[in-house]
Amino acid sequence: MHQFQITPLIPIEVGGVDISFTNSALWVLIGAVLSIVIMGLAASRKSIVPGRIQLIGEEIYGFVEGMVTDNIGQKGKEYFPLVFTVFMIVAMGNMLGMIPYSFTYTSHLAVTASMALMIFAIVLLVGIIRHGFHFFSLFVPSDVPIWMMPLVVAIEIVSFISRPVTLSVRLFANMVAGHVLMKVIAGFAIMFASMGGVVILGSILPVAFNVVMIGFEFFIAFIQAYVFAVLTCIYLKDTIEIAH
Repeated sequence: MHQFQITPLIPIEVGGVDISFTNSALWVLIGAVLSIVIMGLAASRKSIVPGRIQLIGEEIYGFVEGMVTDNIGQKGKEYFPLVFTVFMIVAMGNMLGMIPYSFTYTSHLAVTASMALMIFAIVLLVGIIRHGFHFFSLFVPSDVPIWMMPLVVAIEIVSFISRPVTLSVRLFANMVAGHVLMKVIAGFAIMFASMGGVVILGSILPVAFNVVMIGFEFFIAFIQAYVFAVLTCIYLKDTIEIAH
């Protein structure tokens, strides 16, 4: 499990608190810089017939814009910068983690939970600012019999509070499980290959399966970024659509 171990690169301690610059922070920085460079180059090359970089930028922009519009509506475009940033952070963390000897910062609950709590706080604060205490009518569904209201309200509150938990754990668990599985299968291939003789043929199947797993893990990396961004849109929708 050493591939998930956070190690300090530049030890820093302030007032007894360890705020060292770690390998996780390094790859977060790499992901941020790479995102800025790609989108910056895409935006700087404006032409009717787009080149490769411009096409990549336009496709990413259009994809996230469509996601926001489909899930929140036209009024949700004000949230586009937030959703776009969240999507790029998660996508970069997942994709960069597929590079050998890199670090998957989205495989740590501290990272995914921080993002989920930030989104939860934004939904709560913006909802209250926009709608006042009427925002809490979200927990009181209409057309519910009065005798069932306490139970339904309790369920709605628990469901709302559990959002950051499910949002963070889903991403964290999928990244850890995928990387561990690839590591285990690669270990079998190396073990069979080291035995030599006829046994070495037994390494072909694990290697072939691992190649398929790598392709599948790239797909999962994109899907998890998409799911994280879509759920962010769904949660942000609560700040716009409140029953009157």
